[in-house]
Amino acid sequence: MKCPYCGDDNTRVIDSRPADDNEAIRRRRQCDECGKRFTTYEKVETIPLIVIKKDKNRESYDRSKIESGVVKSCHKRPVSVNQIETCVDEIENRIFNLELKEIESSKIGEIVMDEIVKLDQVAYVRFASVYREFKDVNTFMEELKKLLDK
Repeated sequence: MKCPYCGDDNTRVIDSRPADDNEAIRRRRQCDECGKRFTTYEKVETIPLIVIKKDKNRESYDRSKIESGVVKSCHKRPVSVNQIETCVDEIENRIFNLELKEIESSKIGEIVMDEIVKLDQVAYVRFASVYREFKDVNTFMEELKKLLDK
């Protein structure tokens, strides 16, 4: 592993431990040249997932887009960063458990909505209003009614 500080490739592992609920390995490394320490993570390489957008364009799956949507919908809500991270992890697990090579963005949106409603109802309504592209108050009220009927 190349040192991020001096670029030398003589580094050694000084500590290893499980990370992310045993989904990855965290390694502390030390450079033999400059003596600085840094951390690396080893994770199983997953099948690249392609997302089919509404306009039929295809792009690589990007976890940060889901994180961004969930964070925005939870803005000024009593939802912790850990809860958001857990929610996004669950969304991602559901997506990858489908074992698809390509997935429509609408399917991802439905999975996000299924998970975000468990997190916070206001966040759910915020996400739904953007995702479902409510055209008027009536469609907004229909979504609220579904939420209240649960």
